[in-house]
Amino acid sequence: MNQKSKIENQKSAIVIPARYASTRFPGKPLIDIQGKTMIQRVYEQACKSELATQVIVATDDERIFDHVQSFDGEVIMTSSSHKTGTERCAEVATSLEADIIINVQGDEPFIAPEQIDLLIDFLNKKPQFAIGTLAKRLELYEELCNPNTVKVILNQLEEAIYFSRHPIPFSRDDAPENWLTQHTYYKHIGMYGYRRDTLLHIAQLTPTPLEQAESLEQLRWMENGIRIGITTTNLDTISIDTPEDLSRIMSEF
Repeated sequence: MNQKSKIENQKSAIVIPARYASTRFPGKPLIDIQGKTMIQRVYEQACKSELATQVIVATDDERIFDHVQSFDGEVIMTSSSHKTGTERCAEVATSLEADIIINVQGDEPFIAPEQIDLLIDFLNKKPQFAIGTLAKRLELYEELCNPNTVKVILNQLEEAIYFSRHPIPFSRDDAPENWLTQHTYYKHIGMYGYRRDTLLHIAQLTPTPLEQAESLEQLRWMENGIRIGITTTNLDTISIDTPEDLSRIMSEF
């Protein structure tokens, strides 16, 4: 890691929440991807960040805990009662001195370290935002219409206005198949950076109506008046949510 960068920026830590009991893909962190488990690949990619000073896996499963230790990774055992990765990150954050906590999803084995550093740099330069995240311009109509692809709109101050599974904005005067040519649409890249105090605060918030309607946790934070900054990236991410996702990715190796 670049020592000069560490000195010039606030101290930043990466936390990778990992649980074994996934509904759609049990044992997902320990699946083999070309000779390495998914969690090891995520961890090693995160360690390539030049701006983070620490990388930690947060889990409630002894199998994952032991495996991370086997490849000399840093891992912390957390409570099994957490309902979200945010809550798991917050538990780890209570024992960290880092100013910024980056939540890297444990199912993105090819996460680009450049994206992590982009988000850390953004939060260092934008103290007005309590939370930061990433967005990428949408290019495919299939993604625009896919409810599993979360869309985000932002204002001219780089602040999120709303996240939705529905295409937003609705381009009233154009046919849906022409929307991408008439307006810029953004997909949300689900990596978050939090100020430490903000992370501890949002972990205590209760679900809100918009969150429950869209099944998007970030709407809970916005409904509580927390500002989310958006920085754009040209890089996409590949997440593995199901065995079918894994088969598709393996066929591309």
